[in-house]
Amino acid sequence: MRRCLTLFALLLSLPLSAAQLQLDLGAQARQWSSAELLSHPQARVISIEQDVSYKRPMHYRAVPLAALLPGVSASDHLQAVALDGFAAEMPAAPLLQQGPARAWLAVEDPGKPWPPLGPGKPGAGPFYLVWTAPQASGIRPEQWPFQISTIRKLTPVAQRFPALLPDPKLTASSPVHQGFALFQQNCLACHRLNGAGDAQVGPDLNLPHNPTEYFQPAYLRKLIRNPQSLRQWPQAKMPGFDERVLSEQELDSLLAYLSHMAGRRP
Repeated sequence: MRRCLTLFALLLSLPLSAAQLQLDLGAQARQWSSAELLSHPQARVISIEQDVSYKRPMHYRAVPLAALLPGVSASDHLQAVALDGFAAEMPAAPLLQQGPARAWLAVEDPGKPWPPLGPGKPGAGPFYLVWTAPQASGIRPEQWPFQISTIRKLTPVAQRFPALLPDPKLTASSPVHQGFALFQQNCLACHRLNGAGDAQVGPDLNLPHNPTEYFQPAYLRKLIRNPQSLRQWPQAKMPGFDERVLSEQELDSLLAYLSHMAGRRP
């Protein structure tokens, strides 16, 4: 019995196994282990003044994301898939730029795991997309995906998922178009709509019903701004979108898109 307890204690003391990052970039596909990335020639320690996920300053060993994207051009479209099914849609251009806002892939050292994101929650590892000077390019919180397992090159959202498109008869100045762009940036990482999308975290926002149909407008706005003020439970994952992330005018446009799509079910 003592020998079993000793072995169990030894196993607990061992560092976590190295993680694998899958890159599917068309003809360019490969896997990187956390050990390979930690020793990458461009890896360095960076400081994040206000980490979006940890809500405090953080330090990471990280690699410029552009260094891991051979053959990707600014006109391409990428998707970062997390272990929990979160799927962040990302135009490649901001990820490739050298500054002022710059994208980094933070790599968790298996021997020195990052802290949990909250009570009863895992950490942001093994791979986390972070930004230095994010405010310089208007980088949004949904552009900080964590627990990344795969980064892949795909066609843009509008081409992959026509069920998300607004009515083509709308005028170019309609706020619904801006709402569609905001939906892609802020909602599609967790939610599908009309069954379209790759995310597996939150419910579909149009099937069987659209939230604009069953929420009073003031309460729907409250849900988006601060979900925990309306519904509280320990496993809640939806973040709040305050006015620094989503202005009142942008929120109006997003709600206009959702309301419009209530009339465009398959």
